[in-house]
Amino acid sequence: MTGDTGMGDRLLGTLGIADGKGVVRVADRFPADIETVWSALTDPSRLARWYGEVEGDLRAGGEFRVRVFASGWEGTGRVGACEPPRRLVVTGKEPDQPGGDVSEVTLAADGGQTILVLDQPGLPLDQLAAYGAAAQVHVEDLAAHLAGRERCDADARMDELLPAYQGLAANVG
Repeated sequence: MTGDTGMGDRLLGTLGIADGKGVVRVADRFPADIETVWSALTDPSRLARWYGEVEGDLRAGGEFRVRVFASGWEGTGRVGACEPPRRLVVTGKEPDQPGGDVSEVTLAADGGQTILVLDQPGLPLDQLAAYGAAAQVHVEDLAAHLAGRERCDADARMDELLPAYQGLAANVG
């Protein structure tokens, strides 16, 4: 499972291109039921334990503010789709950023476990490796939270993951 110490270079993500923009996909399996994983993704008090401070309306069409722990990123967002407990689409952006970055999370129950897939399309190609590594850090932090552990040292984990994602990015195209 993700979030374990000594994970080394285990990559959860793939990188690609669609319509001339970068695409990140990160997938993992969690030893938790789908409702528990959904709650960790949509309950602000649970998000504050592993992802960041989120305030606002997390229902479809709702708007929110966020400060992400791993990167320090701050911005606003909008919920494009919220289909409990299977699909969540959000767009986050910095104050002067046009459009924003889309993230779609889909969950599938598999017995008592849950399969999570995170898709992030429309990314700048020159930053694709960093987006891939950051997405994996977030998924690993979710796994740690679900297992009752603390989130990782994001800077150190990014340093570990970035070379492998740079290798993937070099082969995209």
